[in-house]
Amino acid sequence: LPIFQGHAARVRDDAADLCSAPLCPEGEHTLILGGSQLCLQIHESVGHPTELDRVLGREVDLAGSSFATTDKLGFAYGSEAVNLTADSTVPTGLDTRGWDDDGVPSQRWSIVEQGRFRGYLTDREVARHGGETASRGCSRAESWYDPPIVRITNLSLEPGTWDFDALVADTEDGAIFADTVRTWSIDQRRVNFQFTCELAREVKDGRLGRLLRRPTYQGRTETFWNSCDAVCGPEHFELWGVPNCGKGNPMQVAEMSHGAAPARFRGVQFLR
Repeated sequence: LPIFQGHAARVRDDAADLCSAPLCPEGEHTLILGGSQLCLQIHESVGHPTELDRVLGREVDLAGSSFATTDKLGFAYGSEAVNLTADSTVPTGLDTRGWDDDGVPSQRWSIVEQGRFRGYLTDREVARHGGETASRGCSRAESWYDPPIVRITNLSLEPGTWDFDALVADTEDGAIFADTVRTWSIDQRRVNFQFTCELAREVKDGRLGRLLRRPTYQGRTETFWNSCDAVCGPEHFELWGVPNCGKGNPMQVAEMSHGAAPARFRGVQFLR
């Protein structure tokens, strides 16, 4: 409860100020994304496309297939600043447990390492198709009457070295800081996306300036993650929760966490 109370005044003031704030300007801008929005970005553009059953076309009923085919292992999913780690053992994660529903022990492994695509989310059925000899323990069912399927586990953007204030000071005027999920859309192969946040702030004179309303940015998954040139350090890292991820037919709902610290992306296209 004290954690929520600590944000109450800020949320109140932001909500009131958004009623009269100008719309976020369109055009190409440097983007600094806050952790809660990065949670969704990770989920939609890294988590779902690296589910190996989706890659193989065995699960396309809900939200389609994936561009991250097995011939792309080793390709530049992102810049060298991007390290994304799956971990079903991390404390307080929504998918932290001892074993999956196939009885495979929980573990930690790299999905993207220094920008390079290294591995998939797998179960016993599909692991060999991703070049591995054993499952990564991602088999889960919503209930006893559902068949287990590959699900995203806790998946996080590893922290970098930047202090947040130093990162903002290092960023040019006219850049946009955006955070807090509003709406989103991504295509059936997890390539083209568009996300809208609740609020933004304009970078001015090395600081966060005026409040902006409804920042909407779009891009392509590979281009976006390759444009990342800075990630804030561990002191800014938070583990966020997704309680309502849907997949399968009939649909099953699962929970997982995505950790992130604010990160900077260059040359991002904004709409109004």
